[in-house]
Amino acid sequence: MQLKISEPFWQVIGLGTLAGMRSTSAPVIASHILSHHQSKQLEHSPLRFMQSKTVATTLKVLALGEIVGDKMPLAPNRIKPAVIGFRVLSGALAGASIYKATGGKAITGALLGGTVAFVSTFGSFFLRKSTVKTSHLVDPIIGAIEDALVIGSGIGLTQLI
Repeated sequence: MQLKISEPFWQVIGLGTLAGMRSTSAPVIASHILSHHQSKQLEHSPLRFMQSKTVATTLKVLALGEIVGDKMPLAPNRIKPAVIGFRVLSGALAGASIYKATGGKAITGALLGGTVAFVSTFGSFFLRKSTVKTSHLVDPIIGAIEDALVIGSGIGLTQLI
């Protein structure tokens, strides 16, 4: 089935937002979309691997690991520099892939996805901390709610195609 995204800007905004919440989410969703909706624009691109069903499946397994790992006491804060960097790269990869697949410039998608991931990382971090404090629920429960939000939003983004 052909890829039919008329407004990649909004898809990439959504992917970047999710990358800030769960670092693997944006590449998982982008790869899922692209593996089910092939784009000729990616055939000779370094981003063509994002259309692979094997890559999509591997990323889904990694995302499950992140969901579990996020609840562990030793999980690093998402605002540590290395973690922020990974989230920005995640948003950039997803954004570049979607923009390139729709005939746009990969650099535009990368800059948009990475920037939104950066902002979302801080926004979601402070929102989660505030929610834990005000709700008096333990952090892993709020993290599970965040997971459900990310998964639901990801499914929603895949349905817009």
